[in-house]
Amino acid sequence: MANHEENVCMEREQEFSASYRWQHWIRAFSILALVVTGFYIADPFITPEPNPEPTNFLQAYMRGWHEIIGWILVAVFVFKTYLFLFTREHRGELNSLQDMINPKVWIQQIGYYLLITKHPKLKGIYNPIQFVAYIGFYVMLIGIIVTGLVLYVHTTHVGLGAMLYAPMRSLEVMMGGLANVREIHHILMWGIIIFVVGHIYMAVYNAVFGKEGAMDAVFSGMKWKHEDH
Repeated sequence: MANHEENVCMEREQEFSASYRWQHWIRAFSILALVVTGFYIADPFITPEPNPEPTNFLQAYMRGWHEIIGWILVAVFVFKTYLFLFTREHRGELNSLQDMINPKVWIQQIGYYLLITKHPKLKGIYNPIQFVAYIGFYVMLIGIIVTGLVLYVHTTHVGLGAMLYAPMRSLEVMMGGLANVREIHHILMWGIIIFVVGHIYMAVYNAVFGKEGAMDAVFSGMKWKHEDH
């Protein structure tokens, strides 16, 4: 299928697979839920109506959901790592490494964002600025998962919590104690919030100025590309 605008031929091709899109949205909603429940755990902003029955366990419910959704995020993180490293279908993400180490692509990409040059031709699906941002995001994600597990073993002492207790306590000591672990967890949360805001802004920016259906791709998987790309 081709679309002709100003004598430029564009073709519609698949950018993201169904598995990629599903993990993206599960991760996005997991992060949103974790932020909301995490804020409540840190500073409860809802007070249940007092009653004589032992039913006012909102803090415990929030912590329970926080832990459940946290494990969903861990599962999605492992699945996404597998897609990135081992599947041929997602080789375009790994190919973005070649663009990240190319100074010419960096200069062209910065010029594109400053509206003074055209978008560079990329070997991968992410430009170098995007790719570096994603690396930072996954470093923060690893950090928040690890600190979350350290906090988790203090509330769950059976099953997986018991198995992880010894190694997580060792990491707790390396981080300077439980208070420091909690503080690092909160700081990483704010880092992820900042990344998400920037991610949404740049996705909209590329959709508006690139005119290639960048926002559509994360829903449909399809994107418009110039034939010469």
